Amino acid sequence: MSHEVPVLEAQPRERLGSRYTKRLRALGQMPAVIYGHGGAVVSVAVNEKLILSSLRRGLHVFEVKLADKSETCLVKELQFGWMGDNVIHVDFSRVNLDEVVTVSVSLNFIGTPESAKRPGSVLTHDISELQVRCKVRDIPESIRIDLTHMPGDIFTVAELKMDAGVTAVSNPHAALARVVVVLEEAAGEAAATAVVAAAPEVLTAKKEEGAADGAGDAKKPAEKKK
Repeated sequence: MSHEVPVLEAQPRERLGSRYTKRLRALGQMPAVIYGHGGAVVSVAVNEKLILSSLRRGLHVFEVKLADKSETCLVKELQFGWMGDNVIHVDFSRVNLDEVVTVSVSLNFIGTPESAKRPGSVLTHDISELQVRCKVRDIPESIRIDLTHMPGDIFTVAELKMDAGVTAVSNPHAALARVVVVLEEAAGEAAATAVVAAAPEVLTAKKEEGAADGAGDAKKPAEKKK
């Protein structure tokens, strides 16, 4: 986790409902709730610009200040708009820095493996986030994966080296990145096309009426009467 823990100034929300939350967002505020650790559920509003910029940086933990009280909170869930491309609500869970939690951390891929430099090869990233388990104070902003020396064509979760105290929850055999040779696929398609092209063409011709019954034979001259 970054040493910087952003402080979010929160204001209580006395009114709820979609109409009121739309007004909040129009004023640059993000609706949110705080819960957990045996405390009451509190509906608040926080600065939209600050929370969104922090989320883009991969931050998970915030000091949420409400009135004269400050609480360490973990982003537990994000709610998106109907198009799925904008955050419209944040759920905060109260935590302490030594609490062990499971969170999704973004993956930052760098480098190109030697196997991806072969003709027709393409490097693909199977997933963009990885679930990890660690203390709140140890949550990384992102996980850096250097693929420069990637052995073979597949890089799995088991091959990932993470900081002490951070453990991957995902299947160790799951692929994070792989090299796919598309040249072979293209060759297979070309071969299939060649087979079709090489197949003998069957022609059928409709005979005109009378053509098969001697229409092309010369008429015999009439015999002369003696």
